[in-house]
Amino acid sequence: MANFLRIVRLALKRRTTFVAAILCSLGVAVLWGANLGLAKPIVELIFADRPPHAWVDAQVAEAQEKVGLTRAKLANVAEKLAVAAPAEIAELHFQQQKLEERLKLEQQALDAAKWIQPLAKKYLPNSTFGALAVFIGILVVATLLKDVLLVGNLMLVERITQLAMFDLRKQLVRKTLRMEMAHFGREHSSQIMHHLTNDLNCACQGVNVVCGRLILEPLKMLACLVGAALICWKLLVLSLIVAPLAGYVLFRLTQSLKRANRRAMEEMGLLFALLSETLTNIQAVKAFGMERHERRKFHVRGKSYIRKAMRIMFYNSLGRASTEFTGLTIICVAFIAGTYLVANPQTTILGVTIIDQPLSLGSMLAFYALLAGIGDPSRKMSEVLNSFQRGVAAADRVYAVLDKEPTIVDPARPKTIASPKPELRFDNVSFHYTPDQPVLRGIDLKIPFGQTVAIVGPNGCGKSTLMNLLPRFYDPVAGAVRLEGIDLRELRMRDLRGMIGLVAQQAMLFDDTIWNNIRYGSPRATKEEVIAAAEKAHAHRFILEKLELGYDTKVGERGGRLSGGQRQRILLARAILRDPKFLILDEATSQIDMESEQLIHRVLEQFRRGRTTLLITHRISSIALADRVVVIDGGRIEDDGTHDELIRRCELYNRLYQSGLRQTA
Repeated sequence: MANFLRIVRLALKRRTTFVAAILCSLGVAVLWGANLGLAKPIVELIFADRPPHAWVDAQVAEAQEKVGLTRAKLANVAEKLAVAAPAEIAELHFQQQKLEERLKLEQQALDAAKWIQPLAKKYLPNSTFGALAVFIGILVVATLLKDVLLVGNLMLVERITQLAMFDLRKQLVRKTLRMEMAHFGREHSSQIMHHLTNDLNCACQGVNVVCGRLILEPLKMLACLVGAALICWKLLVLSLIVAPLAGYVLFRLTQSLKRANRRAMEEMGLLFALLSETLTNIQAVKAFGMERHERRKFHVRGKSYIRKAMRIMFYNSLGRASTEFTGLTIICVAFIAGTYLVANPQTTILGVTIIDQPLSLGSMLAFYALLAGIGDPSRKMSEVLNSFQRGVAAADRVYAVLDKEPTIVDPARPKTIASPKPELRFDNVSFHYTPDQPVLRGIDLKIPFGQTVAIVGPNGCGKSTLMNLLPRFYDPVAGAVRLEGIDLRELRMRDLRGMIGLVAQQAMLFDDTIWNNIRYGSPRATKEEVIAAAEKAHAHRFILEKLELGYDTKVGERGGRLSGGQRQRILLARAILRDPKFLILDEATSQIDMESEQLIHRVLEQFRRGRTTLLITHRISSIALADRVVVIDGGRIEDDGTHDELIRRCELYNRLYQSGLRQTA
């Protein structure tokens, strides 16, 4: 609940909009009750045996007569008090108090009748049909005004909801983008998308009902209750005798709804993850003929979600049924009691005084109408409670993400690197993803600026992990990575990553134009600079000759409309445009054809000069670009030297080299 209130507070920042929505709700509620209250004058006009003006005069005269009779009774009691025996005084005081209360009510009724009398004669036709037409017209106009206010309320509440969702979605995206790379290894991408879509939508729909129907519907109920209380509050209390039991049942149901909604959301997240994984690996699914297997998994997970959704519907149906049963019971109690008071006529039930004056038929029917008017908002409240509890459960899931703090953050007082040619050093670096599985162990490596270093080793030896420490995708668990002697953790990440260009094995392209993909990371680059970078990367020619729209061609998801070599040259053009001090090539040529590899090597031969280049590769042709080769095995540096030195003395390098020759052949 605390997390849901945080979203509510976020929504209520739009105070003006919220106040306007509340005013609309008040207007709707008042008009709702007033329209139902019109049953009294309409019924009394229909069954009156005289014209409206005469009927109004009769009401005033009747009210004056009642006041006069009550005053006479009070005077009589006062005379008795003057000569009463001590034993009679208490009873006479009680009678006097009751008569004074009755006189006060009758005087109020007389004042109201006198206030209405000139207005009725001025504006109300002196014919029953004409007066009835006026009241029907008032009812139609009031209903139209109520509907206008209702539309205004719905629009204002939706505006609050959408703005809150927009703010919250921005916060979620901001927090997600701030998280370290390890977070994305732990959290499935589909789960992140589920938080940003379904969970967020459910949470904000909960806010919608809190700011909208959770205020509007109780106000409508309150308006009806006030109207009924003005007619006969004791009869209203008698009618509501079953309400506490219904309230307890609803309270227990809302608790069950919250638990059921939370479980259903978790199940939907798993279903979302399963579908996302299947579509991501659709090529493998089709290649191995596993469509039936994936359908079966989806079927099992989908059936599990249905069971949880049906539990929600069960609790929701119970809430609605109990609300309707309670409403019917209240009306039945009121009907029986009211009919007894009108038919007899009586003012007491079982010796208990219910009303000071016998109820008229019009008053009784208006009382019934107002009680019936409670039914519609109370029925809607059962649906509102389901949305509310779903929102509470979703808010907990949303803030489970928002309350996470990244472990890799900028320092409070960042340092800057003064040297234009900083030296890179790995100082006794160790790293693990889990404590029982170390990946890097005591790495000591010094790389002068401008040197090209190839990092080689068997699969899983820690090559890519070592390079991921330079842009601070991860931080060492021991030791430090330093630039010009400064620990990377003391630098601002924006400054650090601004010095680094990365070309990875998997093409990091967006479903956008060639223009935007090349200048990704360099958004201020001009078209001339983009074209120059593409020319240096040997990409300009195929962009113009082989792509229908040239630089305006969209590359598709992950660059799927381009070949492997084309994707890598686009990435290389992006790195060239960035002009980094450090260039990381992580198996950049491992999945492309020989022609593309030769073109890229030609580019790298020129581009690596004047910057530090780190090559993670098993290709012999790529190793030839390096000034130095570092061999890693089991998370440790096995050897370090030039190609010729390692061929002579390092058995592991010889095996890797021979394997590379065979693959090339």
